[in-house]
Amino acid sequence: MTRADAVTSITCLIVDDEPLARARLRALARETPWLQCVGDVASARTAIAAIDELTPDLVFLDIRMPGMSGLEVLGRVRHAPAVIFTTAYDAHAMTAFELGAIDYLLKPFGRDRFQRAMARARPMLERQVGGAGSERAAELLGGGALTRVFVREAGRIVPVPASAIERFEACDDFVVVHAGGRRYRLNLQLSDVEARMDARAFLRIHRSHLINLDHVIAIAPYDGSRYQVTLRGGGTLVASRQRSRVLRDLVRGTPRPADGSP
Repeated sequence: MTRADAVTSITCLIVDDEPLARARLRALARETPWLQCVGDVASARTAIAAIDELTPDLVFLDIRMPGMSGLEVLGRVRHAPAVIFTTAYDAHAMTAFELGAIDYLLKPFGRDRFQRAMARARPMLERQVGGAGSERAAELLGGGALTRVFVREAGRIVPVPASAIERFEACDDFVVVHAGGRRYRLNLQLSDVEARMDARAFLRIHRSHLINLDHVIAIAPYDGSRYQVTLRGGGTLVASRQRSRVLRDLVRGTPRPADGSP
């Protein structure tokens, strides 16, 4: 496939449980000469099969759907297309950048907003179809550990390398990232973050704390059944009783499972 061919053969799939939203996206896709819509589906479970069978270059994916979220869909597919999230909820829209998707469309969106998203997506899609691949799409969809996390800083979306993250802290319905002496907010659950980080480096020591072992400078007994962790940044955290058993094994040199489970 030549670069010129790639420009005219970008395929897309629409995933949304709202009929009007699917119709709107189909119409806008038809107005984009280099974009070919290969189908649309109305449920998350149907989307999993469609993504793997049709192998589209791009998926327009609703985040909130009955039975299963768009994020759960991404965790179950084998094919790794680029993703543009669609959502009616602004808080969920930030998740698109946090996990590395190309863009998001906040409903209701118009033709101008769609065209801006396409202008942003086109060079990335051309590189992907041309054979260079998409590292961010592969990280998001392929099930591999994230090497960076996207956060909001001074009105911009910036990447924070996983190696620079000291810990993640659960706070109500969001997560605080601690990195380089700074704090960033992610609109995700800590369990979702844990599932996407490298279990060899990141360890859940408490229901509220996921730490980067590379930033640990000391692990010591806290009381009869719990351990305390001291981090390079100066903070100390007390592990839960269950997770202290994992820390005890680390201190003793006992390997833990590759998935990080107790």
